[in-house]
Amino acid sequence: MKHLIAPSILVTVFLVPALALTNTSDSHPLDGSVGTQTIHVDALRGVVSIRDDNILSEWDGVMDYKNALLAAKLFSKMACVLVQMDPEAFPSLDDITQVLGEQASGHYPPTRGLTYTVLPSRIKNLAQYGVPVKDLCRAVPTYFARQQKEGTALTMDPDSCSELQLLSFMGLSICGEIPGL
Repeated sequence: MKHLIAPSILVTVFLVPALALTNTSDSHPLDGSVGTQTIHVDALRGVVSIRDDNILSEWDGVMDYKNALLAAKLFSKMACVLVQMDPEAFPSLDDITQVLGEQASGHYPPTRGLTYTVLPSRIKNLAQYGVPVKDLCRAVPTYFARQQKEGTALTMDPDSCSELQLLSFMGLSICGEIPGL
């Protein structure tokens, strides 16, 4: 029995750290940046976290693919906005992973633009939307926004819109007055 202890210790000391450095699947987090954005992809949880440090439109975001939600914390308005992600319009988790893996190539999917209108009622229970959304939107008022149909004109002040660039894929406009601000 004593002669098995030494090899076990050697395996633990040398093999375990080597295996920890081996990336064997897409379930490991992937970090990267595109422009002013820092992106963290957790494919296992189906979540992409975004930090945009652009001075003109600073925001943090969470794309929760399992719940098909985008949560954007708009620092200029000190509020969070939740939108349903349209799978036809939003980049897939694979698209984002591929762009982060090939940042230098500059080959990105075509850019799309979507416009959302903030709804007036405030969300009271963030826990129902999952931990990533709850953590992002904690301590700021949170609202849903509804996607405008393509081709419909906005009847609101364009100055009420916050423009977000989502990675290199698409631009989002979140428009409307946020109640109480």
